Amino acid sequence: MADRLKDLEARVAALEEAASAGPETAATEGDFWALETLEQRSPEAVMVVGSVQVPDAGPARWQYALPLETIVDRDWGSAAGVLDALANPVRLSLLKLIFDGVRSTAELAGQEGLGTTGQLHHHLRALIAGGWLHSTSRGHYEIPADRIVPLLAILTATTS
Repeated sequence: MADRLKDLEARVAALEEAASAGPETAATEGDFWALETLEQRSPEAVMVVGSVQVPDAGPARWQYALPLETIVDRDWGSAAGVLDALANPVRLSLLKLIFDGVRSTAELAGQEGLGTTGQLHHHLRALIAGGWLHSTSRGHYEIPADRIVPLLAILTATTS
């Protein structure tokens, strides 16, 4: 029993060390199970996949893959509007608040650092136009289910 406990403690310590090391650590052999599965199904492809629990909204599970050729042959400039909607600290703060469960314009207007009501509406319209938000009812917003994992993937890609 003592040996089993020591083994368990060593494994927990290794997991804690790996978790504290952050995303910049290189994956060890065998850690690429998702990548290996993608390569078996579709060599030269890019995939975004995730499963998260959204506060006050429930689970969001999503995956999408495209062959590399489709991505490379595409007009990359056409993505500017979608990405531009995210290229503002206030808009990212709005998305974070909405992700965390703050859904109404009144609640959002009461938050610090989001500007005037007019500025708030300007940012909300830009996020809606970019497809990052939609209105569930007058003055209430949510991140569309099919945008939650891509948003989190983009934010993940910005960490170093």
